[in-house]
Amino acid sequence: MPHRPDQFTTLITVEQLQALRSAGAPLMVFDCSFDLMNPAAGEEQYHQAHIPGAVYAHLDTALSDQGIVEPDGTHHPHADAASGGRHPLPSREKFAMWLSRVGFANDMQAVVYDRQNANYCGRLWWMLKWAGHEAVAVLDGGWQAWQAAGGETAAGDEPAHFQSNFNLGAPLRRLVSTAEVQGALGSGRQTLVDARAPARFRGEVEPLDPVAGHIPGALNRPFAQNLDAQGRFKSPAQLKADFDALLQGRDPATVVHHCGSGVSAVPNLLAMEVAGFAPTGLYAGSWSEWCGDPARPVERG
Repeated sequence: MPHRPDQFTTLITVEQLQALRSAGAPLMVFDCSFDLMNPAAGEEQYHQAHIPGAVYAHLDTALSDQGIVEPDGTHHPHADAASGGRHPLPSREKFAMWLSRVGFANDMQAVVYDRQNANYCGRLWWMLKWAGHEAVAVLDGGWQAWQAAGGETAAGDEPAHFQSNFNLGAPLRRLVSTAEVQGALGSGRQTLVDARAPARFRGEVEPLDPVAGHIPGALNRPFAQNLDAQGRFKSPAQLKADFDALLQGRDPATVVHHCGSGVSAVPNLLAMEVAGFAPTGLYAGSWSEWCGDPARPVERG
């Protein structure tokens, strides 16, 4: 479905966001700041300072289905979770309930940002597309760019929004399952792109998951390679050259992105769209789901 020319669907600049706010456009801004090693840190950062009116979107509770958590920290996602792994996707229906609860409506432009190089806000960008919502964009440069431009800030809690009724649409992005990834291994029908750091990809270190290594045949592109020194996405031409070099003639339409738990893969997926490629797939369960079954093959090096 073509998007309206006044919608932002990939990136939005600070100046463009300020113009939308000044014009009183139907808009909701989400702060997705997070720290995997300290899950309370992102919300603390939000309370210290955020874009006025922004809603905090917590990776573990709003953007994942953590299900039942055992005393040892193991979690069992609910039966209707849309993926496995460390950050299981909630069902589209549960996600729509959360959007309705925070007051997000189908006529709004969504703008998402974080303080961690778009590592976490990309998750909400992708989930809104998956929920059928086209008008969602990542704030290029994130919180740091907002601050550098002298954008106004607020602290503490925001007043609650009235509940809305967000209606799901047909998914605008493709969620890929473990069975699909496994079924296409070695077939030439899929090109796996892993966004983790090179040492994790090679299996030299593994700070988060029980097994080290990567899915056989995967290519490695750490997600931070999409950004320039200022934390903004590189130009479309540079990103296209980067991905052409990575793919080495493989069909971009076969690309399926993944990482450790389906979160930091999204900046690669977004960067391909900024570069002009058609939308690609996301294996949201990622390495954490893949390595949960010892029967699945693992590659190192």
